[in-house]
Amino acid sequence: MRSVRFVALGDSLTEGVGDPVDNGWRGWAELLSGGLSGEVEFTNLAVSGAQTRDVLETQTPAALELKPDVVSVVIGVNDTLRCTFDIHAVAARLDKVYAAFTRQGAVVLTACLPDPGSMLGLPGALARPLARRQRAVNTVVHALSERYGVVHLHAAEAEWITDRAMWSSDRLHPGERGHRQLALRFHALLAKVGAATGPVPSPEPEFPAPTKSASLWWLATAGTAWVIRRCSDLLPQLLKLAWDETRHRARGTSARLDLRTAHAVSAALAAVSVTERAVSVGEQPDAA
Repeated sequence: MRSVRFVALGDSLTEGVGDPVDNGWRGWAELLSGGLSGEVEFTNLAVSGAQTRDVLETQTPAALELKPDVVSVVIGVNDTLRCTFDIHAVAARLDKVYAAFTRQGAVVLTACLPDPGSMLGLPGALARPLARRQRAVNTVVHALSERYGVVHLHAAEAEWITDRAMWSSDRLHPGERGHRQLALRFHALLAKVGAATGPVPSPEPEFPAPTKSASLWWLATAGTAWVIRRCSDLLPQLLKLAWDETRHRARGTSARLDLRTAHAVSAALAAVSVTERAVSVGEQPDAA
């Protein structure tokens, strides 16, 4: 009987940033791998900074060649931190990724995630546009997860994410406790579908938490550089979004921004559905 193949796709969250082990990163996916069924071959293809485009064009082809039994696709936050953010493109890419793995018979894991603005503690005018983008991504992930019948973790509204002890110094990535919570909750969902019969990941950390001085040093050096790399191209646009946010708030028309986003999400999901139906009957989808 061959080993269970578990392949993890995504960005720095799945790469394991925030859970350092032996001069590298471990993370929730590796912690989860020990609780699957039987002998497990684990491959982590996640790369820090990855967006949905990277998952579709680079990570997915490599993962399909491995013929995974279980594959995790947790992605989207970096898309919201770019000036090129496009919910239509995000929906189209994720739809192709989920479809590829479900066609191959893999159990697919997905998750909705908290918005980066609130995690970083940004001022409201800066945080709200990012929150709106992340809600849009989460809505797409919810809808597509339901369409493909994948294993979906609701990690955006979970109570544990408000516990500061769960997060690393940068406030964007879980610390060891947070990664263990993700592994624990994914394990519970997989156990319900018979895909996790191994030991439940422990919620208790194996290593002591970084000292406050070490955390501050990391944040002031590597952490700050990490945030700058991820957000540098977004800043001019984010300032414009913040201005729009402030202007609408002063006029009492903030609901228009939410409505605009809701319409964009609906259109993105509708376009994916049209494409899916056209392909299924051998037709060409409309160019629009």
